[in-house]
Amino acid sequence: MIEVTQSNFFPMNNTIKNYAWGSLDSMQDLFTISNPEKIPQAEMWMGDHPNGCSKITHHSHEILLSDFIASAPAAILGRHQHSSNMPYLFKVLAAEKALSVQVHPNKQQAEMGFLNENKLGILQDAYNRTYHDVNHKPELVFALTPYKVMNGFRDLTSITHDFEALKISSLASALADFKTALTDSALASFFTILFMLSEAEKKEAVTVLLNYAQQQDTDRHQLITELAQQYPGDLGLFSPLFLHTVILQPGEAMFLRSGTPHAYVYGTALEIMASSDNVLRAGLTEKHIDIQELVANMTFTPLKYDELRLKPKKANNITHYPVPVADFSFSIYTQQQAHTITVNSAEILFAIDAPVSIFHDSGEVLTFNKGESIFIPAYVKEYKITTLGRLARAYTS
Repeated sequence: MIEVTQSNFFPMNNTIKNYAWGSLDSMQDLFTISNPEKIPQAEMWMGDHPNGCSKITHHSHEILLSDFIASAPAAILGRHQHSSNMPYLFKVLAAEKALSVQVHPNKQQAEMGFLNENKLGILQDAYNRTYHDVNHKPELVFALTPYKVMNGFRDLTSITHDFEALKISSLASALADFKTALTDSALASFFTILFMLSEAEKKEAVTVLLNYAQQQDTDRHQLITELAQQYPGDLGLFSPLFLHTVILQPGEAMFLRSGTPHAYVYGTALEIMASSDNVLRAGLTEKHIDIQELVANMTFTPLKYDELRLKPKKANNITHYPVPVADFSFSIYTQQQAHTITVNSAEILFAIDAPVSIFHDSGEVLTFNKGESIFIPAYVKEYKITTLGRLARAYTS
């Protein structure tokens, strides 16, 4: 149970999304979050996003976090904020099945796409709606369990080598052009041709891919056969040939840039992102796919495998995970005793594996348990934390 004596720290009641790819038991096992209906618990949203706004306890009553912020946005979010909404969305994500291969637009692309879809009269909840807001969506993912991710294009030579081994007739000419040029633009052309195959060509290509993958013993080809059990016949099954595959160990983190193709395969993690719901999909999904729009938003420059994991900064049992965006910051505090934190923005605290106590100079004290989260307004200025475990802190610097 959450104990609270005053109203500077606000216990949160968060929305849980029951997407089909979610885990039946991960949130229950890690955080004792009940699941009496035994349905997939995929994401817990912490923030004021309209598609899953948290509620907070305020003067013994629950109110929407968005309503609370609207009452005094400058004081609650911090005067450096230029909006009446939080700049980030914080999540627990529990994947038992792979998520779609996807890309998020940058800020300019999101603004243009949102305007264009509005002009076309595409409703916000329409199946073919891509741009739900005008924001970009860079992300950080922090592993709580072993967490498998596909992220970023492999080097061009490796991609051509793996596709040459398949000998897919409908891709032969395009692959030859790609191999000759070996440029980012050539990769873009080859990628587009593959994902625009006719139904007959698609069926043949996927059949060849699976027959070949089942005869190989590499992790990459094993992943293809595993994904085929979840998404049979999907062109997204080619993704492991294009993208790096990484297993983050608990405590490791990865940053996913706008424009970079990625997919979460399995595991439970904390995720923080710019507050947006803009997603362009390439495969491993039954949702809307617009390949031309996807390619227009995608960055085809390969990434280096050794640079995929974030390099944290550690001192005094505090780990900061630096990101190249201003929308959010993320830190982990381990075994702290009355450690002082200075507040410059709206913050969300999440207890990972042990109770956390927080203290304010006014005399306010609040203790919350693992799996619980607390909202802290910018006007709090300063507070202290004590815990024997780990505390995740989401904020803006």
